[in-house]
Amino acid sequence: MKKLTLLAATAALVACGGPDATRTVSNDPFCQQVIPAVDAWLAEARASNPAPEDDRYGGMAVVASVGEIADGMNSAVSRDYSATQHQQFVNLMTLIDYDENASPRPYLAESWEISDDRTSITFRLRQDVFWHDGEQTDAHDVAFTYIAVTSPETGYANAAFWDHYVHGEEGVELLDDFTIRIAMRPHSDPMDPFRVLAILPEHLLGDVPHSELAQHPFGTQCPVGNGPFVFYSHEPQSRWVFQANPAFPEGLGGRPYLDRYVYRVIPEQTTLLTELLTGGVDVYIQPTPDQAQTIIDDADLELMNFVGRDYVYVGWNARVPKLSDVRVRQALTMAVDRESVVQAMLGGYGRVANSGVPPFHFAFDPDLESPAAFNRERARALLAEAGWVDRDGDGVRENASGERLSIAVKYNPNEIRQTIAEVMQLQAAEVGVEIVPTMTEWNTLIGQISTEARDFEGVVMGWQAEFRLDDMDLFHSDRSDRMFAFSGTNNPEIDRLLEAISSTMDREESRALWAEYQQAIMVEQPYTYLFFRDRLAGINERLSGVEMDARGEWVNAKEWYVDPDAR
Repeated sequence: MKKLTLLAATAALVACGGPDATRTVSNDPFCQQVIPAVDAWLAEARASNPAPEDDRYGGMAVVASVGEIADGMNSAVSRDYSATQHQQFVNLMTLIDYDENASPRPYLAESWEISDDRTSITFRLRQDVFWHDGEQTDAHDVAFTYIAVTSPETGYANAAFWDHYVHGEEGVELLDDFTIRIAMRPHSDPMDPFRVLAILPEHLLGDVPHSELAQHPFGTQCPVGNGPFVFYSHEPQSRWVFQANPAFPEGLGGRPYLDRYVYRVIPEQTTLLTELLTGGVDVYIQPTPDQAQTIIDDADLELMNFVGRDYVYVGWNARVPKLSDVRVRQALTMAVDRESVVQAMLGGYGRVANSGVPPFHFAFDPDLESPAAFNRERARALLAEAGWVDRDGDGVRENASGERLSIAVKYNPNEIRQTIAEVMQLQAAEVGVEIVPTMTEWNTLIGQISTEARDFEGVVMGWQAEFRLDDMDLFHSDRSDRMFAFSGTNNPEIDRLLEAISSTMDREESRALWAEYQQAIMVEQPYTYLFFRDRLAGINERLSGVEMDARGEWVNAKEWYVDPDAR
């Protein structure tokens, strides 16, 4: 196992000027060891790799959003969209990435080969990629990362990624220092997990027990990446600062154009818009739809709008007796005029969802008709069939025991999610259901919905679909105790279809299975699927070269550059 090599233990902890010149380095012994090594390597890399004579090099860009980069750069444990984006495109590297057509292309791996019997993938790595402390990135890092994320002790959030792979040490074979073979069973879209999973440094984390990776300071206090930007500092709930990696491989485009990249956390969206309008930030991630026209009307700004992979839903906890009856869940969805919600809340920047299959997915069928479409008359009839009747004339239904059909719907502090809970409250009242909107702090809410207690009835949440869509962790009955099994769904037909989809390699056969599955989900109604929303971003026109699409907002961050006259 490689060990950390300190390049300059006495390197100054305050290495650069700029907006964060007085950074505070964590007192954790790990950080006290690695940060000087990174600073020393970066100084040497700058001296050896001066920026090319090109006006695009230089300057700083500031991106802002409402939330922290939760779990930071620790790809083994992170659950957050912005974290995964920064791991993929900013600080770390994945083995492959996707082009604009969602076709795999080389990144950290310069090539790969799937065996004829589809039981293994062999990756050959580039030999010009270095960790930001000077260690070379190699196949030992890939093996370490793979073993960690397939270990149940790590608690990797998307365990379904690895359903068809051989877990642990038995699943990897090091052919040489830059070639690794990963064992699997034949299945569809085997490359997609390697687009998402950023490789971690074995020489820094290899001795950390898998059960302790989530708490390790590497993630949020002093990450050491190998990507186009080098971590500089992190002020929790305030900002992250990264610097250009001068030694990023020329074969991958070389050093980024930006000297410095800053991610700011601004929880209030009105403030975010003001910061964009006044030049305090260059990119505002996901403005509210009612802010879109203000951005469009400003001559110095551009509104980017692209098909996203995220949907918003109200999840129902079927473990709760009042929600265990499928007729109640169907009625709750039928009570909501979702098309009006899309128009009113999203300004048309989205579309009604009937399942979690996103519009860009090959199995998406816009002509599928939901049995739970908006129909309040049918909702009232289903509730009555289920034994819920307004017995005392107060407008809220009761069962035979006198229990009111009152359902608490929780949401974290978020304007859109609060509005959804309040709209559901108004519309469900039309069919005799009392919805009680309940705001809950984010970390508290995650604990309530994802741990064994499952302390909730309904919850407004969002979900980010991957290109290889797999709902096993959400709805398969064998996984009802897993983190993301909020609904507690236990349906043998859904189990059968999920298993068949995940092992079917023929695209046409898979499409037919997806159609069956979507029909089954629309009957089961574990969620009231609300909408797929478009991804929006406000961009200051002083920042050029920005591309955004279903792959994400940061997909080409290393190619962004600032107009020299506007720095």
